[in-house]
Amino acid sequence: MKALLNDGTVQEMEDGLSVLRHTTSHVLAQAVKRLYPETKLAIGPSVADGFYYDMDREGGFIDEDLVKIEAEMKKIVKENLKLETFALPRDEAIKLMQDKKEDYKVELIRDLPEDAKITFYKQGEFTDLCAGPHVLYTKQCKAFKLTSVAGAYWRGDEHNKMLTRIYGTAFESKEELDAYLTMLEEAKKRDHRKLGKELGLFMFAEEGPGFPFFLPKGMALKNTLMEYWREIHREYHYNEISTPLIMNQSLWLQSGHWDHYKDNMYTTTIDDEPYCIKPMNCPGAILTYKNEAHSYRDLPLKYAEVGVVHRHERSGTLHGLMRVRCFTQDDAHLFVTPDQIESTIEDVVSIIDTIYTKFGFKYKIELSTRPEDSMGSDEDWELATNGLKFALEKLGRKYEINEGDGAFYGPKIDFHLVDAIGRTWQCGTIQLDFQMPQRFGIEYTGADGAKHHPIMIHRVAFGSIERFIGILIEHYAGKFPVWLAPVQVKVMSVSEKSREYAEKITKAFFDAGFRVENDARDEKIGYKIREAQLQKVPYMLVIGEKESEDGTVVAVRSRDGGDLGTMKTEDFIAKVKKQIADRED
Repeated sequence: MKALLNDGTVQEMEDGLSVLRHTTSHVLAQAVKRLYPETKLAIGPSVADGFYYDMDREGGFIDEDLVKIEAEMKKIVKENLKLETFALPRDEAIKLMQDKKEDYKVELIRDLPEDAKITFYKQGEFTDLCAGPHVLYTKQCKAFKLTSVAGAYWRGDEHNKMLTRIYGTAFESKEELDAYLTMLEEAKKRDHRKLGKELGLFMFAEEGPGFPFFLPKGMALKNTLMEYWREIHREYHYNEISTPLIMNQSLWLQSGHWDHYKDNMYTTTIDDEPYCIKPMNCPGAILTYKNEAHSYRDLPLKYAEVGVVHRHERSGTLHGLMRVRCFTQDDAHLFVTPDQIESTIEDVVSIIDTIYTKFGFKYKIELSTRPEDSMGSDEDWELATNGLKFALEKLGRKYEINEGDGAFYGPKIDFHLVDAIGRTWQCGTIQLDFQMPQRFGIEYTGADGAKHHPIMIHRVAFGSIERFIGILIEHYAGKFPVWLAPVQVKVMSVSEKSREYAEKITKAFFDAGFRVENDARDEKIGYKIREAQLQKVPYMLVIGEKESEDGTVVAVRSRDGGDLGTMKTEDFIAKVKKQIADRED
């Protein structure tokens, strides 16, 4: 897509969709200024799925206002206004925005460096402070939709004024837009917050905002996930550890986390000493390694930890299980020699691939390189980055480079899952770390008899277990495969006469290891079946007089297949046991 740069030149842009969405945010702002001229504008960037614009208006905006704004945007698109750019000296730029009573723009300009190039984009009567780039004409922004209204603090600071944020999206064609909107509608039906409540999986309380409560059915799901996780890690010879939730602040200063994460860390005082509630498990793994001496024969040493961590997230960013303040990480920390890097990374990629394939996820891989606020030498960073690259290339895995998005202590590989409706989620990560072993002085005795620092590999597969459960709820739309389902079988008696046999069948399934419930309520069987279907239970056993008289059979209904007919009880138990053992979909 051709785009207008802020120097007035036109250039073909690879990221044309981002440019289009950014321009559509300007069309949104222009429409708002036409309809509500008293509105003050803040910022309006493109984002992953569209764009937004933050605005300050007395009373804000509501969903009903979006219809009027969209209509005015369509007029602006139809006018096919040409976008033009110009630059002004700092003082003139400030005066221009002061004359327009755009206080937020004035603040932005004042915060720019003295020698900054201050550029504007103009379309018709509308002018906005912007670095660009933009499309050439508003007519190109024809396929758009305003999607929602939310609150947002100015500059993301809760001490600043609350503004109104209008979200929207735009695509190059109406077909692409329609497909995206259809996906959004499907996403609403799959919303894990809605399904989590309906299925009785988890809850939140006012007494602990951002701190999830797992209900019995949610714990059944979580424990089943962790049983699978432990089985996989046993196969790959990991040793599970557990490290303290609270440790002295000096540990976090030494690790570097305090300098980089202190604003997101909870602290306390014990015996007049400052302590921190851990936001990460890594320093605990380091102390575990230091507990005894190691030689090169011990490496690679693989520690796995299902560790609960706490991070202070702003209240406005909390979102069901996807963004919480307390969560469980399926961490692993591996200590290796330099010549073990590639083979160990290959093993880790294999584990992650096995896990994601089990849930039916496809995924994309990104290699994130050195960020600006990193620590360590250029030599270490080059060695670490090349180690990850070579491992991926040896495995024949395609990957994209994500410049400057590595951890402060090392580069990383990120795994982005693609769910059932095409959305992507960043979950697994592999991080290579030369810095922390050096900061803590951990060593191993090499084949040469000398002391060496091991290289530390940080790794998660699920990531946050809470967030992964949220993703699974939406991926399966609550219809979990039998092995994962919180309730695998529901037994339902037709009448009083069949209740005794229904209780006997329920006990047989419980004793066989199933998660089973008995619905003995005095309700019509059709009502019970509908409720079980709403609860998305994989199998329903309808126990009537015929089954009770026989004493050896059950009438089986499947969540998706309907009536499966009558089966011998022991045959059905064997069938479902095999499904669970094989972890079939």
